[in-house]
Order: sequence, then C-alpha cells, then structure tokens
Amino acid sequence: MRIRTLRSRPEVPERPAPGTELLTAEAVRLTVGGRDLLAGADVRVTAGEVVALLGPNGAGKSTLLSVLAGDLVPTAGEVRLDGRPLDGYRPADLARRRALLPQAAALSFPFPADEVVRMGRAPWAGTAAADEDERVIAEAMAATEAAAFAGRPFTALSGGERARVALARVLAQRTALLLLDEPTAALDLRHQELVLRLARARAAAGDGVVVVLHDLSLAAAYADRVVLLTDGATVADGPVAEVLRAPLLSEVYGHPVEVLPHPRTGSPLVLPERG
Repeated sequence: MRIRTLRSRPEVPERPAPGTELLTAEAVRLTVGGRDLLAGADVRVTAGEVVALLGPNGAGKSTLLSVLAGDLVPTAGEVRLDGRPLDGYRPADLARRRALLPQAAALSFPFPADEVVRMGRAPWAGTAAADEDERVIAEAMAATEAAAFAGRPFTALSGGERARVALARVLAQRTALLLLDEPTAALDLRHQELVLRLARARAAAGDGVVVVLHDLSLAAAYADRVVLLTDGATVADGPVAEVLRAPLLSEVYGHPVEVLPHPRTGSPLVLPERG
C-alpha cells in the first residue's frame, strides 16, 4: 500500500515589530583572487528604518549588498537575518524574507512588464499570501508608475522604465527587508524622488530598507542612518547629520566638499567645491 504524504504549505513569516533587528553583518570580509573586496564591513538594519550605503567607486557597496542578500558568501565574518545565520536559510525561505534589486535589470526574453513584476510573487506560491497576488502586483505597478506600459515587452522599455518595473517586482515580493542597489541611477529627477519616497513609505510601514546611493544629498533627505564605506571597510555608521560631515566626506571621496543645511528642511546638502 502506498501512503501519500501531504506537504504542508510554507509558513508566511510574521512582520517584525518596529525597532526589531532584522539584519546584522559583523566584520565581513570577502577575498577574491587575493584581493579584499570587503575588508571589515559592518551593517545593522532594524525594522522601520532606511539605511543608505555610501562611498566612492570601488568602496564595496554593491559587493556588500550582495553579501547581505546571500548571493555572495563572505570569506570571514557573519551575516544574520532575523537572528539566524544567513547560510542557514533555504533559497525559498530567504526569498520570503528579503528582496534584492540589483544594479542592472536584464532579461533575455521579451516578457511583458507585468509578467516581470509577477515574478516577484514566485516565493509566495503555495502560501496563503498567494491569494493576494493580483492586488499586490497592481499596487506595485501603480506605485512605481509602471502600469501604463504593463503589456509592453520588457526588452522594448527605456532604461528608466525598466528600472521602475524592476523596482515594482521587488515591491511585489512583499518582504520585510528590501536591498536596493542604486535604484535611482537610470531615473529622472521626478522618479528619483518617487523611488526614495517609496523606500520611506516601506520603512514607515515597518520594513527595513538598505539602499546604495551615489547622491549624498538624496541620502541625507531620505535615510535614517548612513553607513560610509571605503576600501571595503565601514569607516562611519550613524545618523545622517553625524556622518555627512565635510572633513570626513572630503577625505573619503578625495575631493573637498561643503555641507550646508537645506533652506527649507534643514537636511544636509553636500556640494563639491569648485573653482
């Protein structure tokens, strides 16, 4: 007699309470080909905050984000998600807890834009959350202003349109932790602001957001905390006003800068010295 085993539905992780520590990386190192891409990076992310990873080209920001996502395994140090080592999660479990937006959004096949967004719902197949797929997809496309080209092939979209569809996919994944790698790079001024407002909204709803940015003034306007990297190591970690100081930034970026208060909001404006 053959006994059929019924597989239980995967559990939907509970949403963390504000202030809960979601992700911790301590003394992370990554050595490739004898070169240290990360040489002692530390990051802490709690529910309800936006953390900006800043630093010059080659500082290790994108590499660190890939380590935080579990796509790269550190040579030394440890990354913990929800209190557990990152390497202790199965891929499907990990995909229900964190969502990653990489720098480049590339697809080989001309999937319609809405189908690309639908890919973000794949981790929830077979769970109770799958019942919300259509609503979540529609909300994500509306939030990123991508609904107007939902039926167009992804390969036929402009760089900015692709970036917004890729972000919609990440939003549709509905995880408690978002890892965004230069999400404003291909966008015009309006949509840069839109993306950072969405990041703030997700934090206000209780999620943790880590975002790699090059625009220091954007980071100052929208982040709660800044982690400044150079040569693969964390050199500063703290509130915006404490980290974005002219002497430190001038040293790290190798160019003199001024830091002035925004005339209306008071958030720091970082301006390179010229002339």
